[in-house]
Amino acid sequence: MRDPNVLRSVAGQLSPARRAADLRRLRAERFDVLVIGGGVTGAGAAVDAASRGLKVALVEARDFAAGTSSRSSKLIHGGLRYLEQLELSLVHEALTERGLLATRLAPHLVRPVPFLVPLPAGQGLRDLPARLLRRAYYGAGVAAYDAFAGLFGGGRGMPLHRHLSREGARRVFPSLRSDALAGAIRYHDGQVDDARLVVTLARTAASLGVTVVSSARAVGLIRQAREVTGVRVRDLEAPAGSPEAEFEVGARTVIAATGVWTDDMSRMLNDVGLRPGIRVRASKGVHLVVPRSAITGEAGLILRTATSVLFVIPWGGHWIIGTTDTDWRLDRSHPAASASDIDYLLRQVNTVLNRPLTTADIEGVYAGLRPLLAGEADSTSKLSREHAVIEPMLGLLLVAGGKYTTYRVMAADVVDRAVRRLGSQRVSRTADLPLLGADGYTAMWRDRADLARRHGLPVGVVEHLLERYGSLTLDLLALIDADPLLASPLAGAPEYLAAEVTYAARAEGALHLEDVLTRRTRISFETAHRGLESAEHAAELMGAVLGWDAARRTREVTHYRARVEAERQSQQMPDDATADAARLGAPDVRGYPADRGADDGAAGLAR
Repeated sequence: MRDPNVLRSVAGQLSPARRAADLRRLRAERFDVLVIGGGVTGAGAAVDAASRGLKVALVEARDFAAGTSSRSSKLIHGGLRYLEQLELSLVHEALTERGLLATRLAPHLVRPVPFLVPLPAGQGLRDLPARLLRRAYYGAGVAAYDAFAGLFGGGRGMPLHRHLSREGARRVFPSLRSDALAGAIRYHDGQVDDARLVVTLARTAASLGVTVVSSARAVGLIRQAREVTGVRVRDLEAPAGSPEAEFEVGARTVIAATGVWTDDMSRMLNDVGLRPGIRVRASKGVHLVVPRSAITGEAGLILRTATSVLFVIPWGGHWIIGTTDTDWRLDRSHPAASASDIDYLLRQVNTVLNRPLTTADIEGVYAGLRPLLAGEADSTSKLSREHAVIEPMLGLLLVAGGKYTTYRVMAADVVDRAVRRLGSQRVSRTADLPLLGADGYTAMWRDRADLARRHGLPVGVVEHLLERYGSLTLDLLALIDADPLLASPLAGAPEYLAAEVTYAARAEGALHLEDVLTRRTRISFETAHRGLESAEHAAELMGAVLGWDAARRTREVTHYRARVEAERQSQQMPDDATADAARLGAPDVRGYPADRGADDGAAGLAR
């Protein structure tokens, strides 16, 4: 439970000392709810359960958001294409969550981003009726999207749509080929740094008294008769051969929010002959990152392709282009983008650009896996984006599927099942619970010029911090006041401050160089060097907080360089199999065999 005498911002610091204390709590205490999985759904479930007054723990095998939750399209959206498919309940649910996040829960992290829906050009006057019909069709869809947001969106937080002529569309997006469109419709959705939102959720959970530990892998279920009573956990940061590396955590209810690893949890029940009744298939989504100068435009694009929808999304000084939607049955910890994935995305986006992009324009590439509820459809694009909650065995709840945008709904649903099992009547409070950094953000943004002046920083620097940390920006400014050198840019990544690396290790649970360069910041895909020019400086800053000696700093940099090289090699391979083999050439910095594709031993660890 949270100590009311401690500020939320302080109680939510995931410091090295906090991790050590929370490890002791895991070993010594029994919890009402133990959540496995530190992605957006697991972290959201921990926040929800703690807000109801339950005693909660959260364990994550690697880093917060290390899987799917840091590799999305960075959108908080209702799903315009789901409206076309008449999945009205899903659109309603997602637009409600978009409104809550943008206006109440995380306005510092979720903000409007404009998009154009280009209307295809026709063949002169003969095609005029078809062009008018297409405009009416798309216009009605976007109008319905706005109407859903206004009626059900929990606070719109987004401007209304507008129709644009061909000339108007090209003024907004000069890089559009004039012969490729007859006009466009402009609408807005939400944008988020997905990894930052998950870290903020984890910290919010910690501020509510949750025991939060990353690099803590659940390796087996503890059972009494036919009831799950806890989990066996391995601390991946413990010294090799340490007798304290594995221990048992007792819990009245275990919630597994493990995404594409859901089937692994299911296999832990094989020895008692249970079939959980839920299967998850992984769909690979690949994104390219190119510099803002490669495309001239003031809004994003949403384009139809033969198999899915393609987004071109403004992202600070960059564009994100994605995504693919293909079945993936290989290593789930490190999904690899192949040369064919990259070629597909370039081919699709170049159909509407007046200057075609090439591989020389690409700064970064990232691939993620969507956890889709498995069905009979051959194509992953047809599988359900809805979620399911099941209890395959007394004391164990699995939650799977869903969309990033609706994480809070998934979390509330699975915790509802947990509290019924625990005999509680407490309802979810998270629709009215601002995440850390949200309280006071609006006033600080309004007064950002004064804040910058008081701390002797450019206004642009303070804006950058506010859009990443909200009112927690005061913590970083305090670091800079104490050590002005932390106001300097990080080597090789002038968009980020040295203070942000220090803060990531001190307060945000970052344990490895990779955690900072790929998730606390996005340097790994925002720079052409993929973070290599930043690695040594970042390791020095992290090491000062985490007590790394020269050998440990060198080891962290070496691991990171191997990761980058393996990713680059994978992106030159012709197909998934060869790309996966190339990516697995780099060892995982946390060193657990299951992260190298050796998942088969998991089932034997349950007892």
